[in-house]
Amino acid sequence: MGASYYQFCPVAKAMELLDERWTLLIVRELMSGSERFNEVRRGVPRMSPTLLSKRLGQLVRAGIVTKGAGGDRYVLTPAGEELRPVVEALAVWGIRWIGELGDHDLDPKLLLWDMRRNIDHAAVPDGRTVVLFGFPDVPVRERHWWLVLEPGGADVCDVDPGFEVSVTVTGDLRAMVRIWRGDLRWEHALRSGEVTVRGPEPLRRAVPGWFVLPPFASAPRPA
Repeated sequence: MGASYYQFCPVAKAMELLDERWTLLIVRELMSGSERFNEVRRGVPRMSPTLLSKRLGQLVRAGIVTKGAGGDRYVLTPAGEELRPVVEALAVWGIRWIGELGDHDLDPKLLLWDMRRNIDHAAVPDGRTVVLFGFPDVPVRERHWWLVLEPGGADVCDVDPGFEVSVTVTGDLRAMVRIWRGDLRWEHALRSGEVTVRGPEPLRRAVPGWFVLPPFASAPRPA
C-alpha cells in the first residue's frame, strides 16, 4: 500500500493502493490475458523486474491478485476483476482528453505486444503467417519486428526467427501507433503513404483485418 491520505473517503482508500507508479498498468496487463511474470513484463517494458515483483506482491497482499497453482501465474481475484470497468473507463477518458503523444510515448515493443494479443485468427490464412514490421524512424536495434501468426497463437520477435516473411508493413512508428489508437484509419494511412504493405496482393489487402483494435480506439473524440 502507498502512503495514507488519512481520509475515510473510499476514493482515497482505493488510491492508497492504486496510485502507486505502474500499479494500474500491471492490472491492465493481467486483464489483457498476461499471467506469467515475463508476460506481464513485456507489457511494461520500461519497468524494472525488481519493481514489478514488488508491485505484484503488493497486489497479492491486497487481495487484488492471487498466485495460481505452482506459484508461477498471477490471476485477478474477483476484487481485481471489479477494476475492469475502471481501467476501461480510464482508457476511454485518456484517448478522449489526453490525445497528445510525445516521442517518448512511442514504444515499438509495447505496440507489437499489444497487437499480438488482438489478432483475429479466423481472418488469418491457415498455417504460419509472418508479418515483418519496419519502423525506419527508430534506432536500428528496434527497427524490425516479426509477428509470427499460427493457428490459435502469435508471438513477437525482435530478431529474425528464420521463417519466410508473408507481408512487410513499413511506416513511421507514430503512424502505426495512431492506427492502433484509432486516431488514423488503415485506409487513410495506406492511401497517404504513411504506411506501406508489401507482399502478395490478397495478403496486402487482408492485413488490416487481421488486427482487432482495442475497445478505446472507437471512443468518440471531442469536437
